[in-house]
Parts: sequence; structure tokens; C-alpha cells
Amino acid sequence: MSLISEKDRERLLLPYRSPMTYELMLEYISIFSERYPFLSINYLGETVLGKRIPMLSLGKGKKKVLYVGAHHGMEWITASLLLKFINEYCEMLCSNGHIGHTSVSYLNASRTVCIIPMLNPDGVNYHINGVEEDNPLRERVYKMNGRSENFGRWQANARGVDLNHNYDAGFGEYMKLLYERELCGGAPSKWCGEMPESEPESGQLANYIRFDDDISLILSFHSQGEEIYYGDRYDPPAENIRVGQMLARMTGYKLCSTEGSASYGGLTDWVVKELRKPCYTLECGKGENPLPCDALFDIYCKLRRALFEAPMII
Repeated sequence: MSLISEKDRERLLLPYRSPMTYELMLEYISIFSERYPFLSINYLGETVLGKRIPMLSLGKGKKKVLYVGAHHGMEWITASLLLKFINEYCEMLCSNGHIGHTSVSYLNASRTVCIIPMLNPDGVNYHINGVEEDNPLRERVYKMNGRSENFGRWQANARGVDLNHNYDAGFGEYMKLLYERELCGGAPSKWCGEMPESEPESGQLANYIRFDDDISLILSFHSQGEEIYYGDRYDPPAENIRVGQMLARMTGYKLCSTEGSASYGGLTDWVVKELRKPCYTLECGKGENPLPCDALFDIYCKLRRALFEAPMII
């Protein structure tokens, strides 16, 4: 029997109708924690501005998979996607439901799914709401943004570092490219920081992955393009390629090689290079960032099978 009322179920399972700010995400997590006592809620750490980064866990198995959303401020829809998944997982577990051939009860007993819906809350809030008056970095951030109050293209964290260029994979090469392009400091996007893992958000995530040997698979959700990247620059093991092909079949997304600036400093490349584990970047949806709220339904439908079945293929 469902643990939530029909009214709450209807509100939570319909496409989310507002951009997913940090505060709205916390409201959803609070509802989930009250309704689903089996949902574990911890925190990866804190952002530059002191926001705690929630990490939710479902399941009891030794093997873990990790889903990470919203590395980039403009890509908050990936946080909505992962919250929607958490909500459906919990509902399906309560009703002993299946997704295709996957029993959610069996999934819950045999695997642990860890979800970080929003790695970059500061950047998400900059993008949606701008910079608050009491932000200690306010003047510096406005300068980075060309003195504009429009943060509609903001991808970076609170101090102008693009978190998905802040991992130690081709970092030196990428910094050289940036200097050639005269990008030498904080910016709305692309700036990699002064050194790998210089930012609390990326550093905390890298340490969590580095020291938890039970993590067997990582999916990093971005937008947009309906493509999957698998760290091909670093000669991934054959198993990584096999799993990537399975994810492509589940989603209808295209398995791709990385090109251009996207091939430097990303989480997927770092995990493949340093840890040799299966890790994938999923570029969710189509269109121009930021994708609108009404794109979520189609994105979720295409990724739903992979979200539930990916833990069972490792």
C-alpha cells in the first residue's frame, strides 16, 4: 500500500512545474523523508557558500551505483530528473512494482543506489535567482558575468569554476587551451580552476568515489544532446564499452567519443583514467540549455528504464 496520499502522489509524480532551485529540492527531500522511512539521507559535504549537498541512498546491497546531477547551474533539470526517479522508486518499492523485467524489491535487496541530485547548488541558484545582496562574492561574481544581472548562461559554481572541468584528466592541457583563448580566471563557464579538485564540490565527490570500493558504476547527468560519453580518451576497459552500449540501447541515446573542450577535466574521464571503473556522462534531452520544465516528462520516459536497470548490469 502506498505511503503517500493520492493528492501528494499526483503532485509529486507529474512533471515538476518550476525550475529546481536548491530550496525547492530540499522541500522535496523533506517530503520524501517523511513519507518513505527506508530512504537514507546523508550529505556529501558543503558548497563554497556553505550549502549542504544532499546524497540520498536506496537499497541494501553491497554493490553501489552512483547517480550525480547538476554539475552545471544551467542544467538544473537533471536534479528534477533524479528526484522524480527517487519518488517513483519509493512508490514502486511500496507497491512491489516492476520496471520491465526488474523487480524493484529485488533491486532494493541486492543493490544500493546513491543519488546526488544537485552537486552545484550555488551555481543553480545563481542561474535561476541571480546573486543575493548578502553574498560575500557578489562583486567578484558580477565582474565575472560582465557586470550583467542576467545569469541565464551561468554554469560554474559560486566562484566561477566549471566543476566538470575541475577533475584531474587532461587538466594541464585544458588550462593551456584556456590561456591561449585568454580565459585566465573565474567565468560563467569553462574555467577549470587553478588546480584539479580545487573546489569543495568536485573534491568531495572525487574523494567519495576514490575511497568507496563498493561503487561499481557512476552515471553523471547533464543536458542536452541525447548522447552518452564513456571516457574513450583513456582507453576504457572492454567492460566499460559493453555497459555503455547497453545504456545506449536502453535509452536510445548515441554512444559518442568526446571532442573539443568537453574532453578535458570531466568526472567521467577522471574516473575512467584513474579508477578504471564504468562511468558515463548522459546528455539528457534535446534543445538549448536551460531546458524547460515541460521537457522533463520526455527526458524521464527515455531514461526511466536505464535508471532502474543500470544497477543490475554490473
